[in-house]
Amino acid sequence: MLRLPKFELCTPTTLAHAVALLAESPDALIVAGGTDLVPNMKHELFTPSRVVSLAQVSELRGIRRGADGSLAIGAMTSLAEVAASALVRAQAPALAQACSLVAGPQLRTMGTLGGNVLLDTRCQWYNQTYFWRQALGFCMKKDGEVCHVVKGGKNCVAAASNDSAPALMTLGATLEFASLRGRRAIAIDDFWVADGICNKRVERDEVLVSVHVPKAPEGHRGAYGKLRDRGSIDFPLLGVAVRLDLDAQGAVEHADVVVTALAAQPKRIAKLDAVLHGQRPGSSDFEVAVAEAAALAHRQCKPLPNIPGDAEYRRDMVPVYVKRTLLAAARGEGPVHHV
Repeated sequence: MLRLPKFELCTPTTLAHAVALLAESPDALIVAGGTDLVPNMKHELFTPSRVVSLAQVSELRGIRRGADGSLAIGAMTSLAEVAASALVRAQAPALAQACSLVAGPQLRTMGTLGGNVLLDTRCQWYNQTYFWRQALGFCMKKDGEVCHVVKGGKNCVAAASNDSAPALMTLGATLEFASLRGRRAIAIDDFWVADGICNKRVERDEVLVSVHVPKAPEGHRGAYGKLRDRGSIDFPLLGVAVRLDLDAQGAVEHADVVVTALAAQPKRIAKLDAVLHGQRPGSSDFEVAVAEAAALAHRQCKPLPNIPGDAEYRRDMVPVYVKRTLLAAARGEGPVHHV
C-alpha cells in the first residue's frame, strides 16, 4: 500500500489567505482537485511539509462572460463543468472537447481547469514509485542526474500531457496569477519552457486565479483529438487542438494546430496557416490542403520514448489525428478520440 507522507493541510477560504499560507512555507504546494498531486505524493515525487487546498476558495470557481464577449474561467472550475458549459462549447469548442476527454467522469468531476493547465510533466521513468525509481537509479527530474530517455541528455524531456493546454493556445488564452506581490497576467503561448523538470513560467508562491479566453469571431470552429490506449482514464499519447476561423464566404481566414504529449511543451505546427488559408471546407481543394497540413505536422513532430507507447507509432499517428481533427473542426464536430 502506498501511503501519503506526513504534511500540514491548510484550507483557506479566501485567495488572500491562500497566497499568504504559500508564502510562509518554502516547500508548500497547492492542491486543487488532487487527482494528480495525491498519487504523486504517494510515489514520493513531492514531499511538501504543507499542502494548501483551494477547495474552499469560492472566488476561484465559475465561468463568466465579459462585456467584450471574452470568457473568464476560474481556475478551480471543474473539468466536467467546463466540458458541459454552453458558453464554452459555443465560444471555445476545442477547450470543451479537450476537457471532456481528460481521464474519466469521476476524475473530471474532481479535477480542475487550473490543475490541468499546471499539470506536471510526465515520463515513464519518472512517474513510478520510490522503490521502482531507486532500483533504476533515479533520473534528473527527481533525485538523480541522468536522463533515461536520451542517453547523455543534458535536459529533461518529460512530456507535457495536459489536454487543455493546446486548446487554450489555439484560443489565444491568458493566465492570471496572484501572489503577495500582486497579480500578473501571461499569455499562454509565453508560459511554456522547453524543460521537462519545470516547463512553466510560474513561481512556487503563485496561485492561478483564472483563465481568460478572448471572444472568437463568428466563423470560429474548433476541435480536439486525443490518442490513448483506452477510451478513458489514460493520459494522451498525442493530443491535437485545431482552430479554424472562416470568413463571411466560408473560406479559411485563419488556421492553427497545436499538439501535445510529444515533448516538454506543447508545439504549434509552423506554416500551417499558409497551407489552409483561403480554402473552403467541403471542397476538393480543402481536402488536398488538409492532407498537406497533416504531412507538414508529421515532418515537424518527432516524439521521444518518454511516455508509454511506441514513439514511432505515435509519430505515425500525428498526420492521422491532425487530418481527422481538422476535418472534424471544419464540419463543426468532435471530439476525435480512440474508442
